[in-house]
Amino acid sequence: MIDHVHYFANALKPWIARRDRLERFLIRRDPRDISRIWVLDPEGAGYLEVPYRALSNPAVSVWEHRQALARLRERGASQVDEAGLFRMIEQMRTIAETAQKATKRTRRQRQRRTHAGTTTPPTPALAPPVPPTDLETVGRPVARFEEIEQW
Repeated sequence: MIDHVHYFANALKPWIARRDRLERFLIRRDPRDISRIWVLDPEGAGYLEVPYRALSNPAVSVWEHRQALARLRERGASQVDEAGLFRMIEQMRTIAETAQKATKRTRRQRQRRTHAGTTTPPTPALAPPVPPTDLETVGRPVARFEEIEQW
């Protein structure tokens, strides 16, 4: 168990049986994904990959793990268990996704209102621009549209 998360692989069984005769294990992990750790073989032959004991738990970063621990402690949890930790991580992810969707929805609605002309455009400080004159139509009356197509 490292930072309230259990890890296990069957390849560890012989080492666990001899742990009183072995030196301390060297354990490494990737801070971007703590779903697995690497344990150095006691003979120094190489590293063994050891995944979560509960494979259903999602991959998380060290940052996300620390945030979840901090939130659990803020809520008064004196004892932190693995299930509670991962429930908090899922809750934090849900909140973030909901906020992100709401933000996207708000941006889209604002853009639609602006595009549809339902919002008031900012008033210019200067006089409104004069439409450009076409050299060919100067002095001639402009023909009206006979039929306007509705889309």
